[in-house]
Amino acid sequence: MVNYNVKKNFTLLVDFYELTMANGFFKEGMRDKTVIFDMFFREVPDNGEYTIIAGLEQLIEYMENLHFFEEDIEFLRKKNIFDEEFLEYLRDFKFECDVWAMPEGTLAFPGEPLVTVRGPAIQAQMLETMILLTLNHQSMIATKASRIVKQAKGRPVVEFGSRRAQGYSAANLGARAAYIGGCAGTANTLSDKMFGVPALGTMAHSWIQMFDTELEAFRAFARVYPDNCLLLVDTYDTLKEGVPNAIKVFDEEVVPRGFRPKGIRIDSGDITYISNKARKMLDDAGYQDVQIMASNSLDEYTIRTILHQGAKLDSFGVGERLITSKSSPVFGGVYKLVATVDEDGKITPKIKISENVTKITTPGFKELYRFYENETGKAMADVVALRDEEIPKDNYEIFHPIYTWKRKTLTNYTAKKVLVQIYDKGKLVYKLPSLEEIKKKAERELDTLWEETKRLDNPNEYIVDLSEKLWKVKDDLLKKHGKN
Repeated sequence: MVNYNVKKNFTLLVDFYELTMANGFFKEGMRDKTVIFDMFFREVPDNGEYTIIAGLEQLIEYMENLHFFEEDIEFLRKKNIFDEEFLEYLRDFKFECDVWAMPEGTLAFPGEPLVTVRGPAIQAQMLETMILLTLNHQSMIATKASRIVKQAKGRPVVEFGSRRAQGYSAANLGARAAYIGGCAGTANTLSDKMFGVPALGTMAHSWIQMFDTELEAFRAFARVYPDNCLLLVDTYDTLKEGVPNAIKVFDEEVVPRGFRPKGIRIDSGDITYISNKARKMLDDAGYQDVQIMASNSLDEYTIRTILHQGAKLDSFGVGERLITSKSSPVFGGVYKLVATVDEDGKITPKIKISENVTKITTPGFKELYRFYENETGKAMADVVALRDEEIPKDNYEIFHPIYTWKRKTLTNYTAKKVLVQIYDKGKLVYKLPSLEEIKKKAERELDTLWEETKRLDNPNEYIVDLSEKLWKVKDDLLKKHGKN
C-alpha cells in the first residue's frame, strides 16, 4: 500500500532501460566514462515556427533531489537482474554532471540543444526521462498558450482546463506553463498556491440551478460579491433571460451598493452573434464598461475566427484545447548521445544516423548563438557551433545545412549565447528567476520575432544553421558511415 505521508521521490521515474544500461555500464567499467547528451526537438507543434521553453525549474528540483532510498534499492534488488555492487553504487549515488540549458521563457527552434548534459555515463543517461517529460510537457503548453494569446489581440486569456488535463500534475504544471506563455491567470487554485499563477473565477451553471430562478441566483451572487460581480448568463436563454436578468441585478443590487459590475460570461451558442447582441443591451442600459467574457471549447483558430467576424468580447476562458494542446498534443523532444570524452579531455563526436534525414543527430559538444539585428533588435538567425568556436563580430556567413549553396552573410549584428550553465560538477550555479520574470522574458523574446514568423498559417521559416566547422564534423561522420 502506498504511504502518502512520505514525500514523493521521483528518482525512479526513469525508463527501465536507463537502469539496465547503467548496470551494464557499471559492470563494463564505464560508470565514470564522461559523455555528452543533448535534448532537442525536430518539429514545432501545430505547424508553427517557434517554441517557448518551460519546465526548467521542475527539472532542477528533480536533479537537486536525486537519491535512492533504501526501499528503492530493495525494489531493484527484487528484479533479480542488477549486480549487487551496482546497487551499492546507487545507495551512495551523488549527482556530478555539468548541465547547460535554455532559461525558461526562451524561444527555441528545431535542431537546437535545449539542454546539454556532460558527466558520468550512468548519471547522464539516467536524466533522460525526466528531462524529456518535464520540458516536453510545459514547453508544449507554453507554446500553445502563446499562440492563443496572440490571437486574442490584447484581450486577457484565462486557463480553464484543469478538469480536462491528463492528471493533476498536468493540471498544475500546465497552468504554470500557460502563464509563461502569456495567460493572465488560471481557474486552478492549487497552481496559485504552488506557483503564484493568479487564480480567477466566479460561478458555474450549478450556482444558477440551485435557486428557483436565474434572477434569484444572480441577486444572491451580487449580494455576496458586489465588488466582483461577473455573471454566467447562458444557463437557460442567454438573450431573453440571462442578459436582461444580469442588467436588472446590476441596476438593483450592485450599483446601489456603490460598485460597478464586472461583466458577464457566455459559455455556449453562437458566440459572435450573442456577444454582439449582449454588447448592445449592456451599452443601452448604461453599462459600456461591463465586460463580456467567452468560454466553451476555444483555441487560437476559433478565437481568430470569431474576432474576425466582429464578436464583441473582452476576455477569454480557454480550457481543454489549451491544457492538452489538443490540436498538437505531443512535443517531440529527444535526448541523444552526441559525444564521449576520454581521460585527457579529448572529445569524440557521436552521431545517430537514419534513413529519415530529420532523425540524423548533430554530433559534438555545442554552443548556440542567436544573432540580433542591431538596427531593429529582431532575431536574424541562430547558429549551432562547436563549443570552442569564436563568432566574428562583424560579418558571418551562414548556409543551409542540407542545401549548402543557400548562403547569406549577416552584418550589423550582435551574437549572444543562448545556453546558460545550470550545474557545475553537480553543484547548482544558476539563480532561478521568479515566475513573473520568466513570463516577462517570454514576452521580450516574442517581440524579437517578426510578425511573419508568428502567424498561424504558413509562418516564415526562422533560420537555424550549423557553423561550417560543425557541419564538417557531421559531414565527415556521415561519410565515414557511407551516408554521404
